[in-house]
Amino acid sequence: MSQISINTEFVKQRALEMGFFACGIAPADYLEEEAPRFDLWLKMGYNAGMEYMVNHREKRLDPRELMEGARSVIVMLYNYSPAEVFDRDAEYRISAYAYGHDYHDVIRAKLNQFSAEITEKFPGTQIRGFVDSAPVLERAWASRAGLGWIGKNSMLISRKKGSFFFIAELITDLELEYDKPFGGDYCGDCSRCMDACPTGAITDARIVDANKCISYLTIENKSEIPESFRNSYSQWIFGCDVCQQVCPWNRYAFPNTDPAFQPSQELISMLPEDWEKLEEEQFRKLFRKSPVKRAKFAGLKRNIRFLQDGSLNI
Repeated sequence: MSQISINTEFVKQRALEMGFFACGIAPADYLEEEAPRFDLWLKMGYNAGMEYMVNHREKRLDPRELMEGARSVIVMLYNYSPAEVFDRDAEYRISAYAYGHDYHDVIRAKLNQFSAEITEKFPGTQIRGFVDSAPVLERAWASRAGLGWIGKNSMLISRKKGSFFFIAELITDLELEYDKPFGGDYCGDCSRCMDACPTGAITDARIVDANKCISYLTIENKSEIPESFRNSYSQWIFGCDVCQQVCPWNRYAFPNTDPAFQPSQELISMLPEDWEKLEEEQFRKLFRKSPVKRAKFAGLKRNIRFLQDGSLNI
């Protein structure tokens, strides 16, 4: 077995042992096919208020701009599909990825450990880890690494596991064997995600207008939610899972068993009046380790207020 094969076997085996359910590897090249699509998305203004998406274009498209001498992009998938949607019939709902602890913290710790093990195993190796925390087009890299295709809802979809997972990357100068890019598009004629989007944010296959996206409007958006969504909005107060819930491929999603991503009893017990009377001190306590803190107390209260005001289709 060659040294490159030994390197690759170690990386993939350890990824699985650390809880990632899939690991693929792509060469650290320029994303030539993705570049024009990304530029068009920005030109259309579909990044909404996410001005940071305009910055560091070259780094988003070429990992060698993120780390000099990069040779390989190791991409891993970590399941967060809930065993049960605890708030399915609730008046206020949050996205399943936010049921437990902040994935940035949980997976970052795994990446730090993994990086340390790789540098110990292969001294002198340079490596950087990312989990939705830097200018990396993670879904494009996951597809390049053979892990799935980008569906019409712009999510990465695995034929075996659906789409309820986090994507993490390690960019390294370690030479590895590369997987074949994922070939094919298995969405076919299905348009369930596009048809089900409450605000019509999926303007075309694989094109999402963040200006209309509930996830953007309830998290990244710093302004009031536009009144134009008054009669089309739903009960989401943090994120939105609709386009994934209706995807047929998620019949293959499997419940995550990581304690870090399970909802607390306090969260499960929240009634509509509890959300409406939520005070900042309670917010900080309840969401201290949660992604929900990203919206901040003022943002979450704004989202709840939007659902309270007027007659909504929830």
